[in-house]
Amino acid sequence: MIQVKHLTITHKKDLTVLVDDLSFVLGPGDRAALIGEEGNGKSTVLKLLYDPALVEGYADWTGEVIDHGCRKGYLAQELPPEALELSVLDYCQSALGFEDADPREISRTARQLGLDEGLFYDWRPMSTLSGGERVKLRLCLLLLAQPDLLLLDEPSNDLDVETVEWLEDFLLSCPVPVLYVSHDQLLLTRTANVVIHLERLRRRTTARCTVSNLDYASYTAQRQAAFAQQEQISRKEHAQYQAKLETYRKIRDKVDHQQATISRQDPHGGRLLKKKMHAVQSLGRRFQREAEQMTPMPEWEEAILAAFDPVKAALPAGKTVLRLDLPQLTAGDRVLARNLHLWVTGPEKIGIIGPNGVGKSTLLKLLADQLLPRDDIRAAYMAQNYFDQLPRGQTPVEILAPSGRKEDITRARTLLGAMKYQAEEMDHPAASLSGGQCAKLLFLAMVLRGSNVLLLDEPTRNFSPLSAPVIRQVLAEFPGAILSVSHDRQYLSQVCQRVLKLTPNGLEEVNL
Repeated sequence: MIQVKHLTITHKKDLTVLVDDLSFVLGPGDRAALIGEEGNGKSTVLKLLYDPALVEGYADWTGEVIDHGCRKGYLAQELPPEALELSVLDYCQSALGFEDADPREISRTARQLGLDEGLFYDWRPMSTLSGGERVKLRLCLLLLAQPDLLLLDEPSNDLDVETVEWLEDFLLSCPVPVLYVSHDQLLLTRTANVVIHLERLRRRTTARCTVSNLDYASYTAQRQAAFAQQEQISRKEHAQYQAKLETYRKIRDKVDHQQATISRQDPHGGRLLKKKMHAVQSLGRRFQREAEQMTPMPEWEEAILAAFDPVKAALPAGKTVLRLDLPQLTAGDRVLARNLHLWVTGPEKIGIIGPNGVGKSTLLKLLADQLLPRDDIRAAYMAQNYFDQLPRGQTPVEILAPSGRKEDITRARTLLGAMKYQAEEMDHPAASLSGGQCAKLLFLAMVLRGSNVLLLDEPTRNFSPLSAPVIRQVLAEFPGAILSVSHDRQYLSQVCQRVLKLTPNGLEEVNL
């Protein structure tokens, strides 16, 4: 069990309150989904609960965490650069409990996650594994350690569909408390029985925490119904108040006029008007008190994503975007697939799926290498690892306005503001941003470039449940071409016109 009392987290650099007065208790069987917009502190909460040293470089906190000395298993959103340089074997040997684990248990856990058990003893660098293979490996190591509490930051990221379905079953049957961050709406709907919602309201200056012992669908439905009722009551009260206020103003104006026109020769009338004015002023103060007690309009965070220019991003229907005839797809000495053929014409939207490690990201990078240099299209590429493209030490403004010109900086700040970046966050180094904030930054760069061909590796993986529907809609309406790798079932069905499965024998068209 873990108990959190009055947890408040403040960013050291600008004193922004990320989390304010958060309290909750988790026990066996609790599957708590930690949700909220990008940059609201979800990953910071998980890090702090696992090991406060992970956040001490950028955040201060107050409150109490009571964990009774339980063993915690933590899955970080991304591996640090130094871990990627280790061999798979060295990485596994550094994990708690691996060397003491029963080989049969290692084999069983690997099979559950679709991993070759020989991978644990591989001398390849961790960086050569696909994103999905790394997540599966780390999940295996967590389970082998047999923790009393699981803290999972985006556990479904980069996993193929079959493994996500296994993850859903695992969470539903997990005997220990689980606190997890996920942007997969289906996963949330099917597994969460507690919702912890972190928000930042009033232009992201005020933090609000909501803890609900409901499943995700019930929580969102109840929240929407409560907001609708509150809005209805607030509008009615404001309308009644405005009607009474109008009557008050007429009375006050009448008394003001009488006072201005009364003759000095009528002292009795002057005293009566003075009493009237006192009564009017008393009525005004009563109206002011009523206004303070009225039901406020509900507050919630709205997801915003800058739209692509429909003219710049458009592609003619007959435009040849890609003609790929590839005898074999390789990664180092390994042949991943053979006989790949892919033709893309005009504003097609294509999704590429397949098991982890089959070579999807390798294929997309190869396509990016071909399309990015072309002058007849404006191609943009979003890699699975954002920091392959984002300089860790630069700020969002510096990344979007590399010229340093005043007008470019102003435009960058305007766009970042539209994407709910605070002024202070615009000057934070990219390395301190959340995954969702980095994703938004890359999308803004595509918008500024006027891109008409997008190559996207897991484009929705770090967008919150609030932002994900918006990004799906933006991409579905994008008038250019999209070639994407995704395991997001809703993205594939709502955005992609064609879905291709990468296999060792090439690309196969599938119906989802």
